[in-house]
Amino acid sequence: MILMSRGIAAIPGIDVFLADRTESYAGWGRKASGDRARRRAAAEGRSFLLLEDGFIRSVERNDPTLSLVLDDLGIYYDCHHPSRLERLISQPLEPDESDRARAVIAAWCGSGASKYNGGRDAVSPLPGRYVLVCDQTQADASIRYGGADGASFRRMLDAALAEAPDCKVVVKTHPDVLTGRKAGYFDAATACSDPRIQLVAENCHAASLLERAEAVYTVTSQMGFEALIWGRPVRCFGMPFYAGWGMTADDLPAPARRRGATLEQLVHAALVRYPRYRDPETGKRCEVERILSHIGLQRHMRRRFPARIHALGFSRWKRGPLARFLAGSSLALAKRAHEVPAGATVALWGRDAPRDLSPDTGRIHLEDGFLRSVGLGAELTQPLSWVCDDIGLYYDAARPSRLEAILSETVFEQDLLARASRLRAAIIAAGITKYNLDPSGHYPRWQRPRDSERVILVPGQVEDDASIRHGAPGVRRNVDLLRAVRNMHPEAHIVYKPHPDVVAGLRAWGAGETRAADLCNEIVTAVPIVELFPHVDDVHCLTSLAGFEALLRGLSVTCHGLPFYAGWGLTRDLHASPRRTRRLALDELVAGALILYPTYVSRTTGHFTTPERALAELLAWRTAERDRRPSPIRPLLRPILFHGRRICRTLSQSWQPAEGPSKSELHDGR
Repeated sequence: MILMSRGIAAIPGIDVFLADRTESYAGWGRKASGDRARRRAAAEGRSFLLLEDGFIRSVERNDPTLSLVLDDLGIYYDCHHPSRLERLISQPLEPDESDRARAVIAAWCGSGASKYNGGRDAVSPLPGRYVLVCDQTQADASIRYGGADGASFRRMLDAALAEAPDCKVVVKTHPDVLTGRKAGYFDAATACSDPRIQLVAENCHAASLLERAEAVYTVTSQMGFEALIWGRPVRCFGMPFYAGWGMTADDLPAPARRRGATLEQLVHAALVRYPRYRDPETGKRCEVERILSHIGLQRHMRRRFPARIHALGFSRWKRGPLARFLAGSSLALAKRAHEVPAGATVALWGRDAPRDLSPDTGRIHLEDGFLRSVGLGAELTQPLSWVCDDIGLYYDAARPSRLEAILSETVFEQDLLARASRLRAAIIAAGITKYNLDPSGHYPRWQRPRDSERVILVPGQVEDDASIRHGAPGVRRNVDLLRAVRNMHPEAHIVYKPHPDVVAGLRAWGAGETRAADLCNEIVTAVPIVELFPHVDDVHCLTSLAGFEALLRGLSVTCHGLPFYAGWGLTRDLHASPRRTRRLALDELVAGALILYPTYVSRTTGHFTTPERALAELLAWRTAERDRRPSPIRPLLRPILFHGRRICRTLSQSWQPAEGPSKSELHDGR
């Protein structure tokens, strides 16, 4: 196939979209390249293919397209000539095809999908009753090829005012007009021409307007098609692809080729059969349902937080992930608390906040997630998951958190529990943990001592870690933890594994930790912890995530602190949490902690993703690291990172964070 445009050749995944198509020439719609393709094909007696973006294009406007339409007859927006889409719409559907079309309609509305999906819901107050008038850009080819012109827009607005006397007329400005790239047909003067007209001049999401509109007026805008999906009456003043089939009130006569069709026929043709879709995460061909699921996740995650968030005190390297994990909200970076306005929402790393932060400030506490990366966060490895907690933080046992609320209140449906079970099985099979160290696999093998009846694994922690400060009401030092375990099990074979950050030289050893050998039978540093789990009987920990990872693998876990997974009946707890009274099954804990609570962002797309996809990307990442030659620079950077962290910690004392909880507060749950 010969592509008549360099721009087409540069489309990400164009080979996937065009796989198995053998047309000789391909161009872009009614652009110059499309005309060249048609002329060359006609002169040589060959076939052609015209391409355009599909009706679900992307999240942001500058993202790679998720769909392309491929037309070997014409192009869908040209009402003067036949198109492949017209042929598909006119074909009767089999019962299963009708069922699928109805399911796609439900998925479209449920996901809030549109052509572009990066905008937030409408911010401007909307009238109680209104009809929606859709503006377009003056350069839009669909207007000319849809049999319309500038006068069509004036007739449309006049008709909306006349036909809906009891309603406001909301005029939606096209997003390209808002950016200044193009001109539309309606402006502020239009809104002033009649008190019933309200101009929505903001880049808001189409679905938020269509869902409440009583009727929709359009010339050839795709919003008319989307309005039909939403079940709204549509009045057309041009001849777009969805007009002329008996579903719209049309100002123009329909082409004789369009004799009538159902909404199911229209949707099945326009969203199932006509476009081709490319999965943004795998890069492979997929179906519309997969794209709607992807869009639905983006829409859900992008609406969690306010439109504007003030990010306070974030280091430069965290700002990239910050924008991705809080996508959907604009960020204002602040260095000091007084720069955050009262009543605003502020993003903070960790639990603590500056004392002079306004008490009426909304807060989002950020931390690493439980399936994070291949490599240590202390080495500035970019994360796949963070938690974004609007209540507290999971490791602070003295205060509620969003995770605690999820685990306490969620009604866990069977589908969710089955999903959690599959995810847990996949994590175990893949040997995935939080950091997934030693991806090369070149580490010594560890064997369980043959003469030991009971083997206990004790994972060490960084002793100044926030999870110890806010989640360990008794023992807080690794050496004291080892001493407690030895006193509880004097005959056991105790294996101590220091924290990887400490072993790597990125964090300091704990007080007295050098005497660990006096309290355990052996110290293991080079073997990944996941390799130890199958060979031990119990895990004793303070607040380490290793305890959760052990639970996933069915091990007995004793908690000497109050980590997020303690207090639900799954662990042996030496301290009680008064708020955690619910008894959970393991897959309920997994569903809350790994599916509902964290935020995952794909390394491939930079957009939100699922824990299942994050797991697949971790596996691919680990494989890539395994094949890569170790960097000679990394060991040299570790002292710099270690000392830089100490300097930053010293400087951060000027923040004057709020006082941490006392031991009595930890005990009584305040």
